[in-house]
Amino acid sequence: MNLSQKLGYPEETKLLLIHADDAGLSHSENRATIQALEAGFVNSYSIMMPCPWSFEMVNYAKNNPQFEHGVHLTLTCEWENYKFGPVAPISEVSSLVDKNGHFYKSRADFFSNAKATEVKKELRAQIERALHFGLQPTHIDSHMYSVGVSPEFLEIYKALGKEYNLAVFLNKAFIESVNLTSESFDFENDIVVEHLHIGHYDYFVKDEQKKYYSSVLDNMVPGLNAILIHPAFDDDEMKAVTINHPNFGSKWRQIDLEFFTSPECKLKLEANNIQLITWKEIKGLNN
Repeated sequence: MNLSQKLGYPEETKLLLIHADDAGLSHSENRATIQALEAGFVNSYSIMMPCPWSFEMVNYAKNNPQFEHGVHLTLTCEWENYKFGPVAPISEVSSLVDKNGHFYKSRADFFSNAKATEVKKELRAQIERALHFGLQPTHIDSHMYSVGVSPEFLEIYKALGKEYNLAVFLNKAFIESVNLTSESFDFENDIVVEHLHIGHYDYFVKDEQKKYYSSVLDNMVPGLNAILIHPAFDDDEMKAVTINHPNFGSKWRQIDLEFFTSPECKLKLEANNIQLITWKEIKGLNN
């Protein structure tokens, strides 16, 4: 049996998660994520617990349990002027922060400095904060996929998912693309997203981002697919957050919002017989 069959669908079913990363990053991100959930086709999102605007999304999640949410485990902060750091006390996770107490900007700096014991402590603190606020997350995923820089960190991530009975977002190609070691990963007995789709900078600069998403839906193959998006508004707040960072910047995020709330997206999902799936269904395979 393939994964589609294990989930109770015919073998040739095109299963899809349309997942919104970075909820809690800013008010603009929150407003757009909510719009994408309520007026569009996003069926999964995750919250960055270390960010200043996370509590707004926490309240939304508690009041709207019909929309599945996860914890967007965060170990890096890529922005130039907008900064945040760990949930755990800095004195207990000092290897994860720069001289100002902020997460490192790059995966490389994070990898060069982070201690595994402190990675585990911080990821656990972020999950515990979500639970303390009354959230009932279905899954965990990773900001910038920083947990993928080494097999050791990835195993911590997977173990926490098992401990807290949460589905774990895994995609082999994405993880291997950010690996900063010569070691290989072990995916035996893991449930992985077989086909992952993320917007590319080349499409963005050519003003073909929407065309790319349309093509993904038209050419989707059977199995478990995921499209990762980052909806936000191209407003002053997001322009300030993403200054000098055009890839996944404010304009990019506005495009994500527009396409995944559009009539075109709806028609493509229907015409291509795409079945939206939930993390609860995926998590059920582990039970």
